[in-house]
Amino acid sequence: MKQLFDEVSFKCSKLVTKDYSTSFSLAVYMLSPSIRDAIYSIYGFVRFADEIVDSFHGYDKESLINDFENEYYKAYKSGISLNPILNSFQHTVKQYNISDDLIQAFLKSMKMDLIKQDYDSKAEYEAYIYGSADVVGLMCLKVFVRGNNQKYDQLKDQAMRLGSAFQKVNFLRDLKDDNLILNRNYFPGVDLKSFDENAKKAIINEINEDFKVAYQGIIKLPIEAKFGVYTAYVYYKKLLRKLENTPCKEIGNSRIRVSNYTKATLLAQSFVTYKLRLVE
Repeated sequence: MKQLFDEVSFKCSKLVTKDYSTSFSLAVYMLSPSIRDAIYSIYGFVRFADEIVDSFHGYDKESLINDFENEYYKAYKSGISLNPILNSFQHTVKQYNISDDLIQAFLKSMKMDLIKQDYDSKAEYEAYIYGSADVVGLMCLKVFVRGNNQKYDQLKDQAMRLGSAFQKVNFLRDLKDDNLILNRNYFPGVDLKSFDENAKKAIINEINEDFKVAYQGIIKLPIEAKFGVYTAYVYYKKLLRKLENTPCKEIGNSRIRVSNYTKATLLAQSFVTYKLRLVE
């Protein structure tokens, strides 16, 4: 009956993805069914770690993230965990040969959120983004290429730039919450007091350059992954355009979103574009 437990574990990761992120869940659904569960399991793992450091106020976050890490390694070693999120993730790590340095880099950035509030230099900023976002893109790429190391090496730089773009869009969207609730400032030299149109324009230009490089990798992805990743790319590009057209003051006072209706429209447009073979 271990197979049944494993199936339930992957279903739990899928549920976490659907409940925490409708946009990412929609993008995953556009992937080939053969790789969806693996991506759900990656999202479940990174989401739970992120929730520990961002949301579990009033609890011992350091102990929780350390326990989460230790339980993962126990699961990896034994091949099972009664935590279904960790159980599904360790299966994916083994099946797709996800290297431990990626997992360690991710957990390092999560732990930084417990002790660091300001990223004053570009080097600190880039190191955090590498661990919190770039390596997640690389984990997913491991799944997409199904063990083809040559393809992985060919696409890893673009996968990292896509992860960076997504994370920077999130930083810009969440500027208010990061500053006022979590008391964090990820953009070097930028906070709510100094955030103006020039600062916003510089950030958006940086993100657009990431997207430009990342797109060259998207068009080279295996067919099983291309449309799903392209869907996420289109959604985040739309969110970036919305942020670009939103006054700085409003970004600093509210969380900008893309409506579910707009998401559905973007999906339809993306499907037509993809089917017309314009994504190449």
